[in-house]
Amino acid sequence: MYTEQPIPTIHVEGIQPSTRQRSFSISNLVKRTRRAYSVSSAYPTQRQPLIHLPPSSSDLTLPDLTPTQRRNSIAASQRKYEDLEQKMEAAPLFVLVSTYLNYFILIIFGHLRDILGKMFKHKKYAHLRATEGYAPLVSDFDSFYTRRMDCWNRPMTGVPGRKIKILERESKDFNQTFSLTGRTIEATNFSSYNYLGFAQSEGYCADQVETCVNEYGLSSSSTRMEAGTLDIHRALEKQVAQFVGKEDAIVVSMGFATNSTTIPALVNKGCLIISDELNHSSIIFGVRLSGASVRVFKHNNMVDLKNVLREAISQGQPRTHRPWKKILVIVEGLYSMEGSIVNLPELLKLKREYKFYLYVDEAHSIGALGEHGGGVCDFYGINPKHVDILMGTFTKSFGAAGGYIAGDKAVIDHLRLTNHAFTYAETMSPAIIQQVSASMAIIRGQDGTQDGADRIRTLAENSRYFASALRKLGFIVYGDEGSPVIPLLLFNPAKIS
Repeated sequence: MYTEQPIPTIHVEGIQPSTRQRSFSISNLVKRTRRAYSVSSAYPTQRQPLIHLPPSSSDLTLPDLTPTQRRNSIAASQRKYEDLEQKMEAAPLFVLVSTYLNYFILIIFGHLRDILGKMFKHKKYAHLRATEGYAPLVSDFDSFYTRRMDCWNRPMTGVPGRKIKILERESKDFNQTFSLTGRTIEATNFSSYNYLGFAQSEGYCADQVETCVNEYGLSSSSTRMEAGTLDIHRALEKQVAQFVGKEDAIVVSMGFATNSTTIPALVNKGCLIISDELNHSSIIFGVRLSGASVRVFKHNNMVDLKNVLREAISQGQPRTHRPWKKILVIVEGLYSMEGSIVNLPELLKLKREYKFYLYVDEAHSIGALGEHGGGVCDFYGINPKHVDILMGTFTKSFGAAGGYIAGDKAVIDHLRLTNHAFTYAETMSPAIIQQVSASMAIIRGQDGTQDGADRIRTLAENSRYFASALRKLGFIVYGDEGSPVIPLLLFNPAKIS
């Protein structure tokens, strides 16, 4: 049974009431009620089949569309992005001054304390200073904030549902060490990305996982290249490919490694990667490992991306000025810290003009965006075939672990031989496979119920309502409309901790 209502993820960066008027980049406020994701009717009541509509511009497979119809389709997709886009609101001057002053005092006194501690308290600060000719293994900078503010790495217990239980802890040495008190604190959960509420300890998915463990055990104890490929691995890959609208897919056991090991398998020296400046660290890690040249464009700014493309193509490779072997543009469908949704219609226009490959990270958008949970392509009504590589993870909407790469069969076959997370890493656990398969079946309506459609609709309604209510209360909230990621700014460190 469905026991958890989907709730939006809120990335708390600060709480500070604001009296300033909010400015929205909405093309026509009068037409707000016509938005596809209004609170009252976020999605259709009757579930429709998982069908991805034609792309926003020239789809050569649809000769019956007139040029006027094509232009109208492009304009409709672009208007949808303009309607959901929100401008970043600036904080009041008093808030900025007090915040910077607080952090300035914290940093100055913190570094002063570390310096004096290394000089006069050798034993206590031994892990941060050179000892007997050995350099310290840990950096005092990396742990600077965690040693002073108790708001990270909180131990939890139980299921990350609407409510979450925090293990209470205390410190008697200024956060250098902690001890558990044996008590728990029940709190409203805005921190996890259990978007659709599938991370449950009971219900249909949990029952399916239990049955799978009884049949397959917990691990295949091998890699996919050897004896680790089970029939349920291939079944899940086919299921994922059908769900996202691509020819084939591979699944790996770690979400971070999905990006960091796939990108080096696609590009190398002589290639160019153009990356959004706010891409996830797993993408940055993979870009560095690839050995390809890198250019960065302003966040979700298609004008800046066009300028970067024109300059990079005209100049060619460094020193030799030879043409690039290939150009790969990497973006995220839904940015996990900003709550912004990629401007995919404009991005595909540039793709058709400049002939680059497009890699979209849908870690947070798959399952959480679109009328059928199909991600950012489903959200805009764009055919997924126009995106070369679709990446996603199972840790968010599916309540599991691991990730996938979906694309053309030739590309996926290549990754099966060159992706280190696929060839060398431990395979995905059968329990995780079944959790993903069961939750995906519910989202697609293959369980014969409306449970999946209801979860998606509820998430959209809750996200819009929650963000709108916070703005009405005067809080500074970032993120595009309809985004399940809602950054709430807290500013002052005392309010964070």
